[in-house]
Amino acid sequence: MTHHPERRFVLKAGTSTLGLAAAGIFGWRASLVQAADPEKFEITRTDADWRKLLTPNQYAVLRQAGTERPYSSPLNDEHRAGRFSCAGCGLDLYSSKTKFDSKTGWPSFWQPLPNAVGEKTDTSAGMTRTEVHCRRCGGHQGHVFDDGPKPTGLRYCMNGLAMKFTPGAA
Repeated sequence: MTHHPERRFVLKAGTSTLGLAAAGIFGWRASLVQAADPEKFEITRTDADWRKLLTPNQYAVLRQAGTERPYSSPLNDEHRAGRFSCAGCGLDLYSSKTKFDSKTGWPSFWQPLPNAVGEKTDTSAGMTRTEVHCRRCGGHQGHVFDDGPKPTGLRYCMNGLAMKFTPGAA
């Protein structure tokens, strides 16, 4: 598997910085995760097309690996049954059945749906951690850490801006 370090961008609104992600340590690789070459995604768009499709804040997270301010996403407090999908391409990523309150300020899950996400090593911010992205379009979702609950022991700490929630069957 090839890892491609990426630069980390800080999400900005006007001139005020909204924040960086919580720090973490390189985590265990779940068997439900697919490693992906960033140049080979099923859905590809030009930079101009991504900018038309996404809000400026979604673009900063999904396409530039930015991070939203903690506790800023309504999805952090979403407790209904349903699915969380990629805001870039609509692929279902997480079931509400695996969502938990990590007390970090970001929507957190202990497991993705099968064949939903890819991972790669992220060495930005002066540390090594595991970035999580949509396996279909490559959109940055967040990071996975090894301090989550059973049964996996993982915490998929995601940006709410990178996802959409659809209530219904989980």
